[in-house]
Amino acid sequence: FTMIKKFMLLVLLSSFLGVHAQSWDFEKPDYKKIEKNIKKENSNFYYSDLMDRFAAADTTLTIEQRRHLYYGYTFQPEYDPYGRSGYEDSLRPMWSKDSLNESDYRTILKFSDSLLKQDPFSLEAMNMQLFANDMLNNNSAVANVSQKAEMIVETLMSSGNGVSKETAFYVINTSHEYQLLNVFGFQFGGEQSLIEHYDRLTLAENEQGVEALYFDVTPCLNHLNQMFDE
Repeated sequence: FTMIKKFMLLVLLSSFLGVHAQSWDFEKPDYKKIEKNIKKENSNFYYSDLMDRFAAADTTLTIEQRRHLYYGYTFQPEYDPYGRSGYEDSLRPMWSKDSLNESDYRTILKFSDSLLKQDPFSLEAMNMQLFANDMLNNNSAVANVSQKAEMIVETLMSSGNGVSKETAFYVINTSHEYQLLNVFGFQFGGEQSLIEHYDRLTLAENEQGVEALYFDVTPCLNHLNQMFDE
């Protein structure tokens, strides 16, 4: 499992540096505007078109289109940020093996594909695919998945830098918080707290000296409230 995590770091850290050293431009997603735009069939933000292009790893998607894709998923009927997949349990035996063979790699691909149908932006599932496809020498698949993973990371990084509530990363699934930590090479410090509509995750000691990262989880909380209202 550690090897798989390291594989994603090798793929993504070539493009991104530690969060504390970054000075990139970012803006908060305007959910109301996004909801309106993705319903326009003749626009560049029509949702089904964006999803089709993402599935094809179309890197010509602009950052605004990627933001509409990721944050617009919260308005799709299949959006379920607190759903737990049984496929994760199916994959767990793989991580306890001393060594993996071709059959194991194909099993990883099968179940990670199923995971991505439930959460199309899961960096963890993409990481599994990167690892298995690399071991099977499926170079075109590695390129496809790595391009999609980078698009998601770039989208998350377009929303903030995470060092405060005011500059929090905006996520649509709390699992994406921990996946982003892995991308940056951070270790979770063991404390998670909900402050208003922000998740605060402490970090283990790191070279950048970052104590914690903040994530805006508004869509997750809204979804939870809707579940209780029904």
